[in-house]
Amino acid sequence: MPIRLPERVLRELKEHVKRGKRSEFVVKATEKALTELKQAKALKEYRGIFTAGQYPEFATPDATRAWVEAIRKEADERMKRDLEGN
Repeated sequence: MPIRLPERVLRELKEHVKRGKRSEFVVKATEKALTELKQAKALKEYRGIFTAGQYPEFATPDATRAWVEAIRKEADERMKRDLEGN
């Protein structure tokens, strides 16, 4: 499948990516872009699945942030206890 690149993109690719590495670079960039597209699609598809009534920890960005910080703190404390042998 031949792919055409705009001249500007081709010039920049040649300028910044070594010969012999360009195909790999394009493949990785394409994979990254496809992953982002799939993630965006999944976010749209599952939007609203976590309601504030069912999951108050996700009710607001601040509540979500506090929940994540609490989970991380618990994990850090558990790891510290495990490393200390308690």
